[in-house]
Amino acid sequence: MYRLAAFDMDGTLLMRNHQIGEATLEVLHQLHQRQMVVTFATGRHYIDMKGILSNLGIKGYLITGNGTRIHDIDGKKLQGTDLPAELVQFVLGTTWSTNASMHIFRDEGWFTNRDDPSQLAAHKLSGFQYRLTEFNQLPLAGTHKICFCASHEELLPLKERLAARMGQEVDLCFSARECLEVLPRNCNKGAALASLTELLDVEMSECMAFGDAMNDKEMLEQVGRGMVMGNALPQLKSALPQLQVIGHCEQQAVAHYLQHWLSSPHLTYSPEF
Repeated sequence: MYRLAAFDMDGTLLMRNHQIGEATLEVLHQLHQRQMVVTFATGRHYIDMKGILSNLGIKGYLITGNGTRIHDIDGKKLQGTDLPAELVQFVLGTTWSTNASMHIFRDEGWFTNRDDPSQLAAHKLSGFQYRLTEFNQLPLAGTHKICFCASHEELLPLKERLAARMGQEVDLCFSARECLEVLPRNCNKGAALASLTELLDVEMSECMAFGDAMNDKEMLEQVGRGMVMGNALPQLKSALPQLQVIGHCEQQAVAHYLQHWLSSPHLTYSPEF
């Protein structure tokens, strides 16, 4: 019996236009009615997610910043992990020979030194916005992740350079094809969900999870039932070939799967692509 459901947002619960469909919203309410613990596990900032949930009228536990923050349903911070200050100083002070934009995430918000309104398209539901800032004006302590945004082809060699310079001191992952994240070592959605389930006295085997990108890998492989989106990154499908692939976020595949599970949990699921 599953007691907790964990959902990635972009490319999973949200459609390509960064909105949530009616069928998805309805099935989330059904999970609440069944006393399921609903958890949203995302790379988005807590402020962003708080705005989304408020606008949609739903509640849930929050794993944000790709596992760097955990909040309960009332907004109380349960856990927080930051990048070491000396590593933040190193990343900000090094010339990485890239055209990628850099973004700093702290509890106070999202900071960048490059004005690019196209970055805001994904945040219309919450109204979350970046703050234009000179990075040398930010404190070094308290940064929980750093993101580089560019084409995938631009980010691949950058990932190699970052790994060569920082080795085992950080984790690097693609939260999307165009987004490379620098995270505290061993900080990911899977580790955060394990911490949350321990607090809730829920076994990881009693959890199901849904995701589409490499930042979902640890979470999907550690739960009792991990589901990979049909639109997932090829790297994720290759990394987790044992997991079932369901439909596309654009067709609200999570809702389709859960409606089947809620009504016929013992029958084999056949995804609609």
